[in-house]
Amino acid sequence: MKWLEDIQWDAQGLVPVIAQEVGTNDVLMFAFMNREALAKTAELGEAVYWSRSRKRLWHKGEESGHTQTVHEIRMDCDNDVVLLKVTQNGHEPGIACHTGRHSCFFQKYQDGAWTTVEPVLKDPERIYK
Repeated sequence: MKWLEDIQWDAQGLVPVIAQEVGTNDVLMFAFMNREALAKTAELGEAVYWSRSRKRLWHKGEESGHTQTVHEIRMDCDNDVVLLKVTQNGHEPGIACHTGRHSCFFQKYQDGAWTTVEPVLKDPERIYK
């Protein structure tokens, strides 16, 4: 698959991936993909990442049910970052973060400290059983 060869993979064979919500343009999460994960994402139309902690493919939502439907796959100008335009499924509004929040970027720097600025939409204890 030539299109996969156009990507500038890092030394571990990974590429950084940003998941952005269609419509709101909220940045939901940041993760990594290897070639197999990106090929699977394109094939399924759902986000599949490489979990560095689990050392395996991770189909987003495999445990929580909070899958991501992929509408577009884009690459940056240096060919070393992938952007997914997604619909976050499984809860309204969508939960992308394992903390039960809409976005993984829920902490904001202000006045010399990190402040939580997004609420927990669903208790993670109820998401991951």
